[in-house]
Amino acid sequence: MAREVTGKEGQLQAGSRYGYGVPPFPEPGPSEAVNLGEPSEPRPAASVLLLRDRLDDAAKPGTSRLEVLMLKRSPESHFMPSVWVFPGGSLDPEDGGELDGLRACGRRELAEECGVSLEPDTELVTLSRWVTPAVVKVRFDTWFFLAAAPPGTVAEPDGFEMTDALWISPVDAVAACQSEEMAIVFPTLKQLEALVPAMDTADALAKAKSDPDAARIVLPKVIGDERHHRVVLPHEPDYPKD
Repeated sequence: MAREVTGKEGQLQAGSRYGYGVPPFPEPGPSEAVNLGEPSEPRPAASVLLLRDRLDDAAKPGTSRLEVLMLKRSPESHFMPSVWVFPGGSLDPEDGGELDGLRACGRRELAEECGVSLEPDTELVTLSRWVTPAVVKVRFDTWFFLAAAPPGTVAEPDGFEMTDALWISPVDAVAACQSEEMAIVFPTLKQLEALVPAMDTADALAKAKSDPDAARIVLPKVIGDERHHRVVLPHEPDYPKD
């Protein structure tokens, strides 16, 4: 039976990124260190997948395709340096509490990291909720929200936390990760994969709204040993049950 990496029996190599990422990766930041002691408390966080539709005459005249905004983290970051992510961060006290606070957090981070401000009536739809594995030093309880980009949106990375911005289709982002052209960590990749079936922004929002499990916690676990370890999800047969 598969066993989760815990205690001294599962000494992961430093810098291995505990199997939670997809290559290629730079060296992990100090906040990504392996923790084999008592798990840390996950920090509430929010991330916004900003969506837009772009005309794709190359595929078929008059058709459009879904694109999502991705930002590249600074190489100086303590957490996931030089990795492609969605705008987001930890909940601040001034954001408020519960889901309204998390949505406020997502809006704030979007504005701070790439200069995009959403209108007050812009809907943020829950896509999923992921908690960092217990084996990671710094953990997050992250709510991923979908939002439609305002017309004419221009994203400008802040040059501090984020150094680059890219509009990309989920299909192309997944392919770029698989071909090792983009460094995308496991949970980010899974959100992109969830968007692949969507035809456009309206379709993506509708699918998320109709998903009864959107707010259910997804807690990945790392199984194996120091040489062979990988991430498993709750629906997979070798996911540890205890």
